[in-house]
Amino acid sequence: MLVLSLTAIFATALGPILAANTLSISEKYGRTVTDGALLTGYFLLGVGFAGTFFVPSARKWGKRHLLIFGTILLVASSAWAGAAGLNYTSMLWARIFQGVANAPFEALINAIVGDLYFVHERGKRMALMNFALFGGAFFTPILAGKISNNMGVPWIFNFVAIFCALCLPGIIFFVPETAYRRDPRLNTDMLAASESTQDVTLNSGLERTTTNGDGSGSGTNGNENEKSDDTPASTEAAIPPYLYPGADTPKRTYIQSLKPFNGTYTDENFFKILLRPFPLFFHPAILWACLIQGTLIGWTIFIGILVASIFLGAPNYWGEVESGYAYTGPFIGALIGFLIAGALADWSAKFMTRRNGGIYEPEFRIVLVIPQLVFGCAGLYGFGIVATDLTRFHWAWAVFFYCLEVMGMVVGAVASSLYIIDAHRNIAIEAFTCLLIFKNFFSFGLTFMAFKWVSTNDTRYVFMVISTVQVVVCLLSVPMYIFGKRNRSFFHRHDILKITRLD
Repeated sequence: MLVLSLTAIFATALGPILAANTLSISEKYGRTVTDGALLTGYFLLGVGFAGTFFVPSARKWGKRHLLIFGTILLVASSAWAGAAGLNYTSMLWARIFQGVANAPFEALINAIVGDLYFVHERGKRMALMNFALFGGAFFTPILAGKISNNMGVPWIFNFVAIFCALCLPGIIFFVPETAYRRDPRLNTDMLAASESTQDVTLNSGLERTTTNGDGSGSGTNGNENEKSDDTPASTEAAIPPYLYPGADTPKRTYIQSLKPFNGTYTDENFFKILLRPFPLFFHPAILWACLIQGTLIGWTIFIGILVASIFLGAPNYWGEVESGYAYTGPFIGALIGFLIAGALADWSAKFMTRRNGGIYEPEFRIVLVIPQLVFGCAGLYGFGIVATDLTRFHWAWAVFFYCLEVMGMVVGAVASSLYIIDAHRNIAIEAFTCLLIFKNFFSFGLTFMAFKWVSTNDTRYVFMVISTVQVVVCLLSVPMYIFGKRNRSFFHRHDILKITRLD
């Protein structure tokens, strides 16, 4: 996880790496400010496009080959960007391929957490991985502004290429495949109210009954009137040698684990898997997760693109170095958001489980949207008010509200990711593909319209609009919390993928 987190930091750092240099880059290439912003936008386009293909590849053949490929492409595309010089087209294509290289990390990291950890262990890990994804992205502009001013823009990318090259051996030798064939009946995650070990009783058929520490349980199939003998001898005789498919698979040696491919992990058709995410945009829970995570990420990129132009004029007259330092606030916000999410995610789930009689419900994850509503929306409203009148308000207030906005973004990203994994694990990979597509294409669209929207409207008005939109998005969590269980039941009985023949 350490090697993966470190590589993810460098991968996602490439997204806003030119944010502090938007205006100087535009002047350097003799292009419009929008063209300068699109060097960030096309990176996001590359992530969204590549992720659409990488995720089904991960489901079919595993995740390891994509992580290795992504790291190699990070090195090559960053070296390409460093050598692009004054050729805007070359730089544009290098940015697209950097987005493609970033896609495996952005698309698969949350799913890897689901592969490796139990329900009550995921909160802190999910927060850590999201901090790696977002924290590095906000720390990079702090350094990039200074590096580009002293050494030139190419060296920003040269350093990324060097560090990613150092991470490559770690990915190859210390990040094994996390995918495995898992019987669908094992995909129901149960969080016990106590630390007691779950008792599992297996009858001679495929009946499976799980009893929690409070005595509650769930059973599947079999004759309920039949009772297995309590003696060890009869229990051993009743259990088949390999009850679940894959239980007889021998453990791989370390050398075998180094192979980029270890067979297939599903018998489903690749192209069917490729198409599966698109109908899920009509699934209320998936759409909710896309909005909760994607909109605030989009507004964060929206602010990042505008930072340089907002502070360029009076009374601050900032250059690229000072604009880079402005990202200190967002980086601190990402760190605090990580701490809040890590502290609350598992604790709140356990607390609410105890209050619910020892029964865990995935909807308990939705309460993490409350900090997103408080901090994220306050940050958007505050930034819009302060940025409109910097002669009246000190620049530190704008940085402070940007910090709050990023805090809310990180907590919301953790909340939506945890809910998807816990509530819809059987379609988690497709759901994360939906999140990847939505947030990157939404953010790409914002890079097109950011400067035009602000230049033709008052900055305060624009931020009041997007802040209100975000409040409405967060309030959608109320019906999702209330009706989430019914929604899960309904779509279990009316499977979208079966209806569209993509199951």
